[in-house]
Amino acid sequence: MTGSSRIPEGYKAAGVDIAEADAGLRNIVSRITATWPKSGLGAVQLPIGYFANVIDLGGIGLGICTDGVGSKAILAQLMNQYDTIGIDCVAMNVNDLLCVGARPLSMVDYIAIEVADAAMLDGIAVGLAEGARQAGISISGGEISQLRDVVRGFDLVGMAVGTVPLDRIIVGRDIRPGDRVIGIASNGIHSNGLSLARRAFFDEAGVTVDHVFPGLGCPLGEELLRPTFIYVPEILEIIERIPAVKALIHITGDGLLNLPRVEAKVGFVIDALPPPPPIFGLIEEHAAVERAEMFEVYNMGIGFCVVVAEGDVEATLAILARHQRAASVIGYAIADPAKPVHLPQYKLVGSGKRFQTA
Repeated sequence: MTGSSRIPEGYKAAGVDIAEADAGLRNIVSRITATWPKSGLGAVQLPIGYFANVIDLGGIGLGICTDGVGSKAILAQLMNQYDTIGIDCVAMNVNDLLCVGARPLSMVDYIAIEVADAAMLDGIAVGLAEGARQAGISISGGEISQLRDVVRGFDLVGMAVGTVPLDRIIVGRDIRPGDRVIGIASNGIHSNGLSLARRAFFDEAGVTVDHVFPGLGCPLGEELLRPTFIYVPEILEIIERIPAVKALIHITGDGLLNLPRVEAKVGFVIDALPPPPPIFGLIEEHAAVERAEMFEVYNMGIGFCVVVAEGDVEATLAILARHQRAASVIGYAIADPAKPVHLPQYKLVGSGKRFQTA
């Protein structure tokens, strides 16, 4: 690997300091893990850092996770459109639950709002209900807090639960060199990198949500507000029909650098990526950021990955095709305890949270 260490200035300039957040996270982890029971009822099954965790409920694994929609809420306000943002909230949670092999069951939501607005809340509820329908879960409760002195606009967060047999928790421990990585298409930028996208278009390019870029095919706001794909039905079928599935990976913030979160000491060569949708090239151009930073922040067209043995590729792709998901083999695992991600098409190699020129 060549090239010097690089700070992602574009994202930091947009108000997101990843390094500082990681430092704070390390402190949080050291404190909360001290609360874990050593064994028995409530025993935590996984270390902090995977997409979701699992606790022992007397022999039943309870998958649990929490996530929100981030600054995509600001875009919903700019568009005065709230009937999709709830889908994003459901998607960000249930897709993470899938990564440990859990079947999502139910979710609760938390809405922090500056000023109560019945129409806004109803729009959010429409999206939550649609997301629940797509995921096959219930919305079993929630909380609305009016926090005029704390928030501007609103924030939307969820917490989801599901079940997984304790002996079938999937974390990628059985990945072997040569196992194939199947990439499933995203629905645009999903719910990550909206701060950088807003800076690129509204600050740097000086356009509005109604602007239509050549090649985009719709107004900018509509493109950015596309709801995150929910992958529950197809991934549950893969878990059921491909019992040797190696890993399930939600490609969110950090992009393809989510791949090394698997337990196995392997790296990945991702050498057959499809062309990224036009929205990513527009962000890169108008934010004036390097291609490496784009792959650190965005999914670049791949919303979820499935790692399987070569012999299971055809059956896995057939399941995805039945669910009308665009998917293809995008790479393979390699033996490397440093756990890098190689992108030879772009001459990049990633480690931790950074890509550098290869």
